[in-house]
Amino acid sequence: MDAIALYPSPAIGHLISMVELAKLILNQKPSLYIHIIIFEPPYNAGSTAPYINKVSATIPSIIFHHLPSVTLPPSVTSTCRHHESLTFEVLRLNNPNLQQTLLSISNDYTIYAFIADFFCYASLSVTAQLNIPSYFFFTCGAGFLSSILYLPTIHRNTNKSFKDMDTLIHIPGVPPMPAKDMAKPLLERGDKAYQFLLDGSIHFPKSAGIILNTFDSLEPRAAKAMRDGLSVTDGPTPPLYCIGPLIVSDDRSSGGAVDQKPECLSWLDTQPSKSVIFLCFGSLGLFSVAQLTEIALGLERSGQRFLWVVKNPPCNDKNMAIPEESDPDLDTILPAGFLDRTKERGFVLKSWAPQVAILNHDAVSGFVTHCGWNSVLEAVHAGVPMLAWPLYAEQRFNRILLVEEIKIALPMMESTENGFVSSSEVEKRVRELMESAEGNWIRKQIIAMKNDAKEALSEGGSSRAALSKLVESWKLK
Repeated sequence: MDAIALYPSPAIGHLISMVELAKLILNQKPSLYIHIIIFEPPYNAGSTAPYINKVSATIPSIIFHHLPSVTLPPSVTSTCRHHESLTFEVLRLNNPNLQQTLLSISNDYTIYAFIADFFCYASLSVTAQLNIPSYFFFTCGAGFLSSILYLPTIHRNTNKSFKDMDTLIHIPGVPPMPAKDMAKPLLERGDKAYQFLLDGSIHFPKSAGIILNTFDSLEPRAAKAMRDGLSVTDGPTPPLYCIGPLIVSDDRSSGGAVDQKPECLSWLDTQPSKSVIFLCFGSLGLFSVAQLTEIALGLERSGQRFLWVVKNPPCNDKNMAIPEESDPDLDTILPAGFLDRTKERGFVLKSWAPQVAILNHDAVSGFVTHCGWNSVLEAVHAGVPMLAWPLYAEQRFNRILLVEEIKIALPMMESTENGFVSSSEVEKRVRELMESAEGNWIRKQIIAMKNDAKEALSEGGSSRAALSKLVESWKLK
């Protein structure tokens, strides 16, 4: 039986994107079996079991395999400052388990290709031994991929950390990037996360190809720069397959079962067309009580209708932590009287929202986002302009792309180095997006991009053609 194997990183957003890729491939080749290999991270990334169970029950040709858990020694966990570093460590130690799993699958299936999340670059040493053609699935945009492929060149040309540079970094295909806006795990040259990503950037060009969740007309300059060989300066660039936007078809599955219509969608039904701004910051984006207060005051003073997803504050000051299991006590963490004063024009959701459904609702006309790439693509697909408020990972990099290159967002600007945003900035930017001429111009831009996305996915479109080329490269019998 013909099969391919997929190896996602553990975050729910990465897993969902990989499953959506699997669905796309099955639409192209229904006779294939797809084996998705799961590993457990050394931190609580939230439960993926309900989502996996739903996929298994509805698509029998997608088969999940769980690798044994790996325990990291205290010496590793104490020196890793980023959750990305812990993920890289577990993946490296999991290679023997991965090899056993692939050998086990090979007893009953012929594996024609192995597709790894970009975090999983260490797996290439395993698949090389097994002679399985290996591809990377890059769940971020083409602009950020160009920066990763160009990282060895930057690394050779300086001995400074990005955090210590007060300069612009020139990367093929993207606007000049302030050094401090490079991806957070890259800011400190001596950090383990930096070394892992540098190692990964050296491995990427050695793959049989890189699959991107983007489409050519969204990031044409970055895609062209890579295809022209400008990003990889010391060797050939593998084929790029821009097959996006991959959008989850039913976003209820990633946040818990919902049988009846969510209350927030019923509330949106009562709001005027194109009148509501939606605020949501991803599965890992959390705010301190002080920052939640500023957001609340800014929204209240803006006079705009809003739908806001609020999570429990983090237990540290990094604005990035694992989501709490319990719902937040809104009366405790939001300003006194805020909910009563805004109840006629605001709706506050606890912990989770059906984001795709909300963005596609007629009442929604703006999106305050952390700039996670899945959320960006969902906004593009829905034609909803953004306020870019990055929190972690490569999101500050994405803000530059969205504001300066693609021009489908306005920036939310921090007032302090640790990323704090004032209530006056929230008020100003929300009004700007919803009421100003510049906001309307951004809105027209993203509606045009929405049409481009639809065309890319249609018969004869660029993304459909890229997917066909990818599947053809596997030389299935």
